[in-house]
Amino acid sequence: MDYGVLMVRLSKIAMTGGLALFAMLVTFNNIVDYGSNWAFVQHVMMMDTTFPESTLRVRAIDNVTIQSAAYAAIITTEGLICLAFLYATFAMLRALSAPKAVFQRAKSATAAGILLAFSLWFTGFMAIGGEWFAMWQSEKWNGQTAAFYFCMTTLAAGIYIFLDTDGEPSAG
Repeated sequence: MDYGVLMVRLSKIAMTGGLALFAMLVTFNNIVDYGSNWAFVQHVMMMDTTFPESTLRVRAIDNVTIQSAAYAAIITTEGLICLAFLYATFAMLRALSAPKAVFQRAKSATAAGILLAFSLWFTGFMAIGGEWFAMWQSEKWNGQTAAFYFCMTTLAAGIYIFLDTDGEPSAG
Protein backbone atom coordinates (compact mmCIF):
# COMPACT_ATOMS: atom_id res chain seq x y z
CA MET A 1 0.00 0.00 0.00
CA ASP A 2 1.14 3.51 -0.77
CA TYR A 3 2.69 5.11 2.35
CA GLY A 4 0.67 8.34 1.94
CA VAL A 5 -2.63 6.48 1.69
CA LEU A 6 -1.69 4.35 4.69
CA MET A 7 -0.88 7.43 6.79
CA VAL A 8 -4.13 9.18 5.85
CA ARG A 9 -6.18 6.11 6.69
CA LEU A 10 -4.33 5.54 9.95
CA SER A 11 -4.87 9.18 10.92
CA LYS A 12 -8.62 8.80 10.33
CA ILE A 13 -8.67 5.60 12.36
CA ALA A 14 -6.70 7.27 15.17
CA MET A 15 -9.07 10.26 15.25
CA THR A 16 -12.12 8.01 15.35
CA GLY A 17 -10.50 5.96 18.11
CA GLY A 18 -9.73 9.16 20.00
CA LEU A 19 -13.37 10.21 19.79
CA ALA A 20 -14.37 6.76 21.08
CA LEU A 21 -11.91 7.05 23.98
CA PHE A 22 -13.18 10.51 24.87
CA ALA A 23 -16.82 9.39 24.85
CA MET A 24 -15.91 6.31 26.89
CA LEU A 25 -14.18 8.44 29.54
CA VAL A 26 -17.06 10.92 29.68
CA THR A 27 -19.52 8.03 30.11
CA PHE A 28 -17.31 6.35 32.71
CA ASN A 29 -16.86 9.61 34.65
CA ASN A 30 -20.60 10.25 34.71
CA ILE A 31 -21.18 6.79 36.15
CA VAL A 32 -18.27 6.76 38.63
CA ASP A 33 -18.72 10.37 39.75
CA TYR A 34 -22.49 10.18 39.47
CA GLY A 35 -23.18 12.64 42.28
CA SER A 36 -21.15 15.56 40.91
CA ASN A 37 -22.63 15.31 37.47
CA TRP A 38 -26.09 14.60 38.87
CA ALA A 39 -25.84 17.88 40.76
CA PHE A 40 -24.97 19.63 37.49
CA VAL A 41 -28.07 18.24 35.74
CA GLN A 42 -30.30 19.07 38.70
CA HIS A 43 -29.11 22.66 39.05
CA VAL A 44 -29.38 23.35 35.33
CA MET A 45 -32.91 21.95 35.19
CA MET A 46 -33.99 23.66 38.43
CA MET A 47 -32.52 26.93 37.15
CA ASP A 48 -31.74 27.82 40.76
CA THR A 49 -28.52 29.65 39.90
CA THR A 50 -29.84 31.68 36.98
CA PHE A 51 -30.59 35.38 37.35
CA PRO A 52 -33.18 35.68 40.14
CA GLU A 53 -35.29 38.18 38.17
CA SER A 54 -35.24 36.11 34.97
CA THR A 55 -38.72 35.40 33.64
CA LEU A 56 -37.25 32.29 31.97
CA ARG A 57 -37.29 30.54 35.36
CA VAL A 58 -40.86 29.43 34.65
CA ARG A 59 -39.20 26.69 32.54
CA ALA A 60 -37.52 25.13 35.57
CA ILE A 61 -38.11 21.44 36.22
CA ASP A 62 -37.97 20.44 39.88
CA ASN A 63 -39.32 16.92 39.35
CA VAL A 64 -36.58 14.48 40.36
CA THR A 65 -38.00 11.71 38.15
CA ILE A 66 -37.73 13.90 35.05
CA GLN A 67 -34.25 15.06 36.09
CA SER A 68 -33.18 11.43 36.57
CA ALA A 69 -34.56 10.48 33.16
CA ALA A 70 -32.67 13.37 31.56
CA TYR A 71 -29.43 12.32 33.24
CA ALA A 72 -29.96 8.68 32.23
CA ALA A 73 -30.54 9.84 28.65
CA ILE A 74 -27.30 11.85 28.73
CA ILE A 75 -25.24 8.91 30.02
CA THR A 76 -26.90 6.50 27.57
CA THR A 77 -26.21 8.83 24.65
CA GLU A 78 -22.58 9.21 25.70
CA GLY A 79 -22.28 5.42 25.79
CA LEU A 80 -23.84 5.12 22.34
CA ILE A 81 -21.43 7.75 21.01
CA CYS A 82 -18.56 5.65 22.32
CA LEU A 83 -19.95 2.46 20.76
CA ALA A 84 -20.52 4.08 17.37
CA PHE A 85 -16.98 5.47 17.25
CA LEU A 86 -15.51 2.19 18.53
CA TYR A 87 -17.38 0.22 15.89
CA ALA A 88 -16.21 2.63 13.19
CA THR A 89 -12.61 2.44 14.43
CA PHE A 90 -12.52 -1.34 14.18
CA ALA A 91 -14.39 -1.37 10.85
CA MET A 92 -11.83 1.03 9.42
CA LEU A 93 -8.95 -1.03 10.84
CA ARG A 94 -10.36 -4.14 9.14
CA ALA A 95 -10.59 -2.19 5.87
CA LEU A 96 -7.17 -0.54 6.20
CA SER A 97 -5.72 -2.14 3.06
CA ALA A 98 -9.02 -2.60 1.25
CA PRO A 99 -10.07 -0.70 -1.87
CA LYS A 100 -11.10 2.90 -1.36
CA ALA A 101 -14.84 2.21 -1.60
CA VAL A 102 -14.63 -0.45 1.12
CA PHE A 103 -12.66 1.85 3.43
CA GLN A 104 -15.16 4.66 2.86
CA ARG A 105 -18.09 2.36 3.74
CA ALA A 106 -16.25 1.37 6.92
CA LYS A 107 -16.34 5.02 8.00
CA SER A 108 -20.17 5.10 7.98
CA ALA A 109 -20.56 4.33 11.70
CA THR A 110 -18.52 7.48 12.33
CA ALA A 111 -21.51 9.42 11.01
CA ALA A 112 -23.72 7.83 13.66
CA GLY A 113 -21.25 8.89 16.36
CA ILE A 114 -21.10 12.42 15.00
CA LEU A 115 -24.90 12.62 14.86
CA LEU A 116 -25.23 11.44 18.45
CA ALA A 117 -22.44 13.73 19.67
CA PHE A 118 -23.92 16.75 17.91
CA SER A 119 -27.38 15.88 19.25
CA LEU A 120 -26.09 15.63 22.81
CA TRP A 121 -23.54 18.41 23.04
CA PHE A 122 -25.09 20.98 20.72
CA THR A 123 -28.81 20.26 20.86
CA GLY A 124 -28.85 18.93 24.42
CA PHE A 125 -26.31 21.07 26.21
CA MET A 126 -26.08 24.25 24.14
CA ALA A 127 -29.64 24.61 22.86
CA ILE A 128 -31.73 22.97 25.59
CA GLY A 129 -29.40 23.46 28.57
CA GLY A 130 -27.93 26.75 27.45
CA GLU A 131 -30.97 28.48 26.05
CA TRP A 132 -34.09 26.69 27.30
CA PHE A 133 -32.79 26.35 30.86
CA ALA A 134 -30.71 29.56 30.57
CA MET A 135 -27.54 27.78 31.68
CA TRP A 136 -25.59 30.77 30.35
CA GLN A 137 -26.94 32.80 33.29
CA SER A 138 -25.30 30.53 35.86
CA GLU A 139 -21.76 31.26 37.03
CA LYS A 140 -21.38 27.81 38.61
CA TRP A 141 -23.44 25.41 36.47
CA ASN A 142 -22.62 26.53 32.94
CA GLY A 143 -21.34 23.75 30.68
CA GLN A 144 -21.72 25.57 27.38
CA THR A 145 -18.01 26.13 26.80
CA ALA A 146 -17.15 22.47 27.38
CA ALA A 147 -20.09 21.37 25.22
CA PHE A 148 -18.90 23.69 22.46
CA TYR A 149 -15.39 22.22 22.62
CA PHE A 150 -16.77 18.66 22.49
CA CYS A 151 -19.10 19.50 19.63
CA MET A 152 -16.55 21.36 17.53
CA THR A 153 -13.82 18.77 18.08
CA THR A 154 -16.19 16.04 16.96
CA LEU A 155 -17.34 18.01 13.92
CA ALA A 156 -13.80 18.98 12.90
CA ALA A 157 -12.59 15.39 13.18
CA GLY A 158 -15.66 14.24 11.26
CA ILE A 159 -14.98 16.65 8.42
CA TYR A 160 -11.44 15.34 8.12
CA ILE A 161 -12.49 11.70 8.42
CA PHE A 162 -15.05 12.07 5.65
CA LEU A 163 -12.76 13.96 3.27
CA ASP A 164 -12.24 11.95 0.10
CA THR A 165 -8.51 11.50 0.72
CA ASP A 166 -8.45 7.75 1.30
CA GLY A 167 -6.79 6.94 -2.01
CA GLU A 168 -6.46 3.59 -3.67
CA PRO A 169 -3.92 1.21 -2.24
CA SER A 170 -1.15 0.37 -4.67
CA ALA A 171 0.37 -3.06 -5.11
CA GLY A 172 3.41 -3.74 -3.04
